[in-house]
Amino acid sequence: MNSFLKSCTALTVALTFSGQAVAQVKELGKGEGEVNIVAWPGYIERGETDKGYDWVTSFEKESGCKVNVKTANTSDEMVSLMNEGGFDLVTASGDASLRLVAGKRVQPINTDLVPSWKSVDDRLKDAPWFTVDKVHYGVPYQWGPNVLMYNTDVFKEAPKSWNVVFEEMNLPDGKSNKGRVQAYDGPIHIADAANYLMFHKPELGIKDPYELTEDQYKAALDLLRVQRTLVGRYWHDAAIQVDDFQNEGVVASGSWPYQVNTLVAAKKPVSSTVPEEGVTGWADTTMMEADAAHPNCAYMWLEHSLSPKVQGDVSAWFGSLPVVPAACKGNELLGDEGCKTNGYDNFDKIKFWKTPVSKCASENNQCVPYYRWVSDYIGVIGGR
Repeated sequence: MNSFLKSCTALTVALTFSGQAVAQVKELGKGEGEVNIVAWPGYIERGETDKGYDWVTSFEKESGCKVNVKTANTSDEMVSLMNEGGFDLVTASGDASLRLVAGKRVQPINTDLVPSWKSVDDRLKDAPWFTVDKVHYGVPYQWGPNVLMYNTDVFKEAPKSWNVVFEEMNLPDGKSNKGRVQAYDGPIHIADAANYLMFHKPELGIKDPYELTEDQYKAALDLLRVQRTLVGRYWHDAAIQVDDFQNEGVVASGSWPYQVNTLVAAKKPVSSTVPEEGVTGWADTTMMEADAAHPNCAYMWLEHSLSPKVQGDVSAWFGSLPVVPAACKGNELLGDEGCKTNGYDNFDKIKFWKTPVSKCASENNQCVPYYRWVSDYIGVIGGR
């Protein structure tokens, strides 16, 4: 744990970027035979769970590059794996991507070698979580919200507020929420608490849930300490959360659309909602390791990942949104209404994950940096 905290500290005390970086790959050569990817669960499927969802097999046949996938359940786990080395690509969320850039763990992308770059949603092409000094350190992959998942037998109507997981109360079935709710096992969850306080305690003056002064940060931690008395289990493994909703009496939690879709497909009494306080969310970027051993196969995968077919299939499977607008129409799995159903029009309502830094725009460069989020959230979970 100490080495993990030190690595977080080194990368997040100050995110500084020096010099104008340039892409290392100038032209593509023959594939090296494989590509090693760190990815979120459900992001890279080869039909093993459901034969209808397979965007790996065709790539392997066409490119000659075998796809090896290591799943990671949190952004911190992804950063740790990339620091260890041995991977070519990572599907990094906004709370990890700039850490990887600052730590020189990823390289700039030569977008001229990714023909489908031109088809990427203009809202994402220059997003600040992977673009530094106009240099792109990756290719957008998928985006979506962190929804409130709930049991429809307990909640006959969708909960209107996140208070069901933050404050002690009796739920509509007359029973307490203690031990029946969950929270995300990652420091970035502090932003969910801050987002809740933005709505319910405007006197705190929170402008951005990722840019918190000492007082705002303390208020968020205090709320999380209350939540600690309610949480039956902190989740970070999507499969375990699915099991907890099926078999362990969990009835409400922040979650990803992936778990919601999995439970609904299994005909379980589950649905999701975006409460009145709004939501945090993620926009994930496929980034290339600074010394990638298989850069040609990696670039081939980057291009493959942006095809409308792949984008639509991933969105249908994960419940996320494509970064290529053309994927919203004509995809058999997603359907022509799939993007609307998954919240395509809610882009401006999502507070996307980003790495908290001390030099912050909204609070006069007086914000609590991410390494503090890491150590303090460990303390909250431990009952401190």
